[in-house]
Amino acid sequence: MPRGARKLVKRTPPPDAKYDNITVAKFINRLMLRGQKATAEHVVYSALELAAQQVNSNPAEVLEQAIKNVAPLLMVKSRRVGGATYQVPTEVGEDQGRALAIKWLITSTRARSGKSMKEKLAGELVDAVNGRGAAIKKREDVHKMAEANKAFAHYRW
Repeated sequence: MPRGARKLVKRTPPPDAKYDNITVAKFINRLMLRGQKATAEHVVYSALELAAQQVNSNPAEVLEQAIKNVAPLLMVKSRRVGGATYQVPTEVGEDQGRALAIKWLITSTRARSGKSMKEKLAGELVDAVNGRGAAIKKREDVHKMAEANKAFAHYRW
């Protein structure tokens, strides 16, 4: 964080080439391994086309809907108070929620067995749009943890 009166400027990547969408560009950048962006673009675009055919929707809208369904509203953060550590439920901001949703979608896609990456990603996106799948389960687990620890909400600051 800079000292003085200067504010941090939040950088956003340029929108992707095919859909002119910043969310798709962020998703491609998170999926990319070892700097192979062209490979990541090919995988994401193919998976979005497959998912759009299964859901009968626009490919960019499929990704937006999947991220919206997976993004958490609450999560727990550790707070140390008087020598004890408490799991304190806190609200998740929109940007952080989207980042977590993208991360969880990619992690659960990589954990799926068999098939090619584009087929696994398409399957996970379709599952997320329909409200099921590993990424949705992760969101539900985070929400359950926050609900179970709401007694410690007064430690929030």
